[in-house]
Amino acid sequence: MDEKFAYSWENPEYRSTYHHTCSHIMAQAIQHLWPETLFAIGPSIDDGFYYDIDSEHVFTPDDFELIEAEMRKICKAKLKLERFELPRDAARHMMESLGQTYKVELIDDLPEDAVISFYRQGDFTDLCAGPHLDSTGRVKGNGIKITSVTGAYWRGDSNRKMLQRLYAVSFPDKNMLDEYLQRIEEAKKRDHRKLGKELGLFAFRDEAPGFPFYLPKGMVLRNTLIEYWRQVHRKWDYVEIQTPQIMKRTLWETSGHWDHYKDNMYTTVIDEEDFAIKPMNCPGSILVYDLEPHSYRDLPLRYGELGTVHRHELSGALHGMFRVRCFTQDDAHILLAPEQIESEVIRIARLFDEVYSLFGLPYKIELSTMPEDHIGTREDWEKAENTLANAITGIGKTYEVNPGDGAFYGPKLDFHIQDSLGRTWQCGTIQLDYQLPGRFDLEYTGADGEKHTPVMIHRVVFGSIERFLGVITEHFAGAFPTWLAPVQVRIMTITDRVNDYAKSVEEKLEAAGIRCELDIRNEKIGKKIAEARTQKLPYLLVIGDKEAESNQVAVRSRQGEEGAVAFDEFLQRIVDEVENKKM
Repeated sequence: MDEKFAYSWENPEYRSTYHHTCSHIMAQAIQHLWPETLFAIGPSIDDGFYYDIDSEHVFTPDDFELIEAEMRKICKAKLKLERFELPRDAARHMMESLGQTYKVELIDDLPEDAVISFYRQGDFTDLCAGPHLDSTGRVKGNGIKITSVTGAYWRGDSNRKMLQRLYAVSFPDKNMLDEYLQRIEEAKKRDHRKLGKELGLFAFRDEAPGFPFYLPKGMVLRNTLIEYWRQVHRKWDYVEIQTPQIMKRTLWETSGHWDHYKDNMYTTVIDEEDFAIKPMNCPGSILVYDLEPHSYRDLPLRYGELGTVHRHELSGALHGMFRVRCFTQDDAHILLAPEQIESEVIRIARLFDEVYSLFGLPYKIELSTMPEDHIGTREDWEKAENTLANAITGIGKTYEVNPGDGAFYGPKLDFHIQDSLGRTWQCGTIQLDYQLPGRFDLEYTGADGEKHTPVMIHRVVFGSIERFLGVITEHFAGAFPTWLAPVQVRIMTITDRVNDYAKSVEEKLEAAGIRCELDIRNEKIGKKIAEARTQKLPYLLVIGDKEAESNQVAVRSRQGEEGAVAFDEFLQRIVDEVENKKM
């Protein structure tokens, strides 16, 4: 590895080492301030680190500045981090003598032949495998910020003690920290749960945890997105199907989902027989394929399905539209011959590129390989992984490997899109499956007249309608492009003398397919405009006597006040903007 890169912030290994060193500095600072504290674990995470601690002192945000000040002192002291090893008994004795009972338990759980290592920095010693920076002086104290404190059960076991978990972020200079904190503040403003309520898009109720309610404007947004999905898929030669919500348990046993996924499935009994609500759409597509015989001339056969699925997620994992218990996958299942795989994957990747480019979402691709819990031979998996890799490199794209994270039936290409704040979201996926068609005895007649088993590709581009709506709500901060906006124009009158003209403007816009609202309330125009701006609408049209007399409208767009223009000119402009999906 290039030495310059090895010690750069772009190197994830260096970032992790930096964050891990910071976790020890935070623990040492806490020990100085509250000496009775017991320490559990303090790993690095994305952008920072946390430490789980047991203390009689109840930590609040009021303590953060005090801890940060002590951390800066430790950084300025430039304490050397020294690694040393001890035999099990000596290691255990040392932690017992310090009263660190959680560390003793961790030592007891290590293998008999494990190398038990510690890191010492000044008066603080911690059980740790490392690695770390060589000195606390390598850390910039003014680049550290404690962000929150939460509860966390010891070892994730609700039967064990609840510890206090302090989260923090760290960067090699204060400017990077400031930029990060600004992004966090902007992310709070863009939170799709907050905007969903303010803009009347979607809501959640305690009566149905994890099950979203779509409000009228949210339904317009959802249906517009689906209409676009259908348009794209017709262009790329998919046929749309719909399969049942509930099917027999025996189907899920055959598919393998029952053995691998039953804890996440909702079940019921019908006519004394076990049924399950579908958590995935793929078995339904398989049954559709099996309704009639097929030859190689039919392949690839591309089934698209906007299938609603249900999965039992733990209540603590639910998070707005990003993690729900009921969602609609924009699924497609493609049955094809083995020799068609590479060209089909290339075709799918180009479809993904078209969709993400429209929304202004750059992306990275990740190849997830065979997990421990899998079906099929290693040879099949290696062949499938190589095919996916070759397809992506064949169109000039690059990918990173995510070892052991494939689906239980096959490897996959995951598409991680990046939003306007630089955050990444895993949405699209292409999964190559040599297993399910064989488990269901699917066949096609080859050019040789013999029966063959097809291969199946599972793929989604949005991931789910719900998740993608959450992503783009935050990406656009609720200010959706005109073609996608639930309300594209609001017409506002200055005086009731122009109400008839305003209504004629509304009628012409609606006739042209433009979604609009009319505000002819007896309110001051300033108040009407202020209220409309909170809804992040693409266009506001203000109409007074002058506009009515000259068949004009005063246009206010998101870019600012544009002044009066002929209504026909504005109509042509917005129709063109919507039809061509301009951003």
